Amino acid sequence: MKTNLRSNRIKAAVLAAFVATPMLASAESNFTTGAGSPITASARLDFQITIPKILYLRVGTGTSMAANATINQIAFSVPAANVGDGSVISATAASGDLGNGTVTAQVIGNNGTVTFTSTTVGALGNGAGDTISYGQIATAVAANTSATPLSHPTLADAATTTVTLTPASGKVINRDAKWTYTYTNSAVVAPVTYGGVNTNNSRVTYTASMP
Repeated sequence: MKTNLRSNRIKAAVLAAFVATPMLASAESNFTTGAGSPITASARLDFQITIPKILYLRVGTGTSMAANATINQIAFSVPAANVGDGSVISATAASGDLGNGTVTAQVIGNNGTVTFTSTTVGALGNGAGDTISYGQIATAVAANTSATPLSHPTLADAATTTVTLTPASGKVINRDAKWTYTYTNSAVVAPVTYGGVNTNNSRVTYTASMP
């Protein structure tokens, strides 16, 4: 009697576990027999793929679809003979991940229109009250790998400027470009260094947002 009771309890537990287990996959089988020709059997499967929402932004040094903490600097050194004469000044050789003031820029998103901005907290300063406007920094956009180069949101003092990236079709945006920064050098300003490494309003923040 005890053995039968124990066996019944085990069977009940196995049945309960089977009922509680969710169906993780759909599969089927068919067996056919008969004298006719031809005879057929069929079986079916259901597939499902789940894709997460993603948004990737790179300006400068980076690894595709991964986080990277490196912040590049764009530096200019104006020759004494050219101060304020309007001659365009190129960035130093070490500036940007591609050198000479050029950076790699890329936005990838998969859920429709992306709002892309640049923000500064003010004009570049020297710590003594003198400033150089971000309007003196120009950005040339050149194609990299995408058919449509990634536009650059214009730099402005203590402001956020915006460009809107719209998918050509569907919801996917994948645009990149090579941006080259230059100093237009159109005004004579006081001597010393303006900006720096996250000081004297030197840092520009680029932001991408997506629904």
